[in-house]
Amino acid sequence: MLCPILRRLLFSSLRLRAEAAGYCTVPVNPNMMTIKEVRDSLINMVGVRKKWIIEETKVTGVMQKVVSDQSLLPKRKPSDSYVQAVIPLSDPDNNVRDKYITFAKKIRFGRLLEDFDSLAGLICYNHNLNPALGPDQKSPYAFVTRLVDRIEQSPTKLLSPYKDIILDGQVTWVGRSSMECTMNIKQEIDGELVKVITARYLFVAVLSETSTPGVVNPLDPQTPEEIALFKLGEENKIKRQRETTQSLLKTPPTEDERLIIHDLFLSTVDLNSGTFKVRVKPENTVWMEDAIKKTLLICHPEQRNLYNKIFGGFLMRMAYELAWANASIYARKRPRLCKVVDDILFNKPVEIGSLLLLSSQVVYTKGSDLQIHVHAEVDNLERGINENTNDFHFTFDMGVPNLPRVIPKTYSESMLYLVGKRHYES
Repeated sequence: MLCPILRRLLFSSLRLRAEAAGYCTVPVNPNMMTIKEVRDSLINMVGVRKKWIIEETKVTGVMQKVVSDQSLLPKRKPSDSYVQAVIPLSDPDNNVRDKYITFAKKIRFGRLLEDFDSLAGLICYNHNLNPALGPDQKSPYAFVTRLVDRIEQSPTKLLSPYKDIILDGQVTWVGRSSMECTMNIKQEIDGELVKVITARYLFVAVLSETSTPGVVNPLDPQTPEEIALFKLGEENKIKRQRETTQSLLKTPPTEDERLIIHDLFLSTVDLNSGTFKVRVKPENTVWMEDAIKKTLLICHPEQRNLYNKIFGGFLMRMAYELAWANASIYARKRPRLCKVVDDILFNKPVEIGSLLLLSSQVVYTKGSDLQIHVHAEVDNLERGINENTNDFHFTFDMGVPNLPRVIPKTYSESMLYLVGKRHYES
């Protein structure tokens, strides 16, 4: 990690180049970490081995004590976990921009999903620091992504790959072993630093040695804004519990949803044939079975996280880019933006060496918007089993009116249609 003096010198140099190129007008704190330094800080806190080897590397530093009673842990303010980092894109000569720019000279949204995941990890470790143990302390917990609750992008403010991107966030709600991180992405627009993306991630603490749930520090919100965000976290928890009980895997569709499915079915039946067996595709529609795109990935050590599983941010990027490609093919046009990422659920960790199958399907359309569901499953060759690991939900604004309507043909596709409709309207 750069020392403060070197960091200030580096940012001063980058700043001068960026201003000369006309890419930067809002001051950036020279002491702010880069996103690379965020990842380096995580490695230092965990004491992770840096090479893909079998032997464990000895962890140095003071290990935090494991407790079973949350009241024994010091209360932490939301500001204690606050992290701010920069993605330095404004320097025309650095190589960072190449990772974030698309062929269309826009921002690679999938890269930001990776950065959000890294930032949230550091936020969680900061929240669970014990001030009495000093700076060189290690956590007995692995903080893992359980759920990406929601990511929303402004429909009117688009990110530029030629200006610095600022990420910040903090813990805004905690349970016994879970923490909700609220994060933002900001960028200079017309001389002001503007919030462009907001994200909520749910992390859980797991004891590294036993893989059992850990106990996290309690949260003590101070300001009216912090108290409001904590209450929102409680509401989100109740909402998640309610949605779980109302899942179509557990309960039948509502009466209104059953009518929707029946009307969709009748719209595809040739009423003159006198039978339900003759199906016809209405004008300006696409069968859902024809709106599928798949890819298979080999999970190499290069994409591992701090705990030698496949990095959740990498999974999100791969799922997003497949969904983006599917949306482009469906609409015959590249998406204008990804409006919402909703309910990315991490059911199981993806092991290194697994074969990862991603399946993307357009499940709902309305106006110029597409709802895409991506399902992930792994083939574990050693154990000889297939396991579902993730589900991803993306809402794309295609920027064109009257997109072809996706139509389910089977009952299972009808359930996917309703799931997509629920996510779109949530």
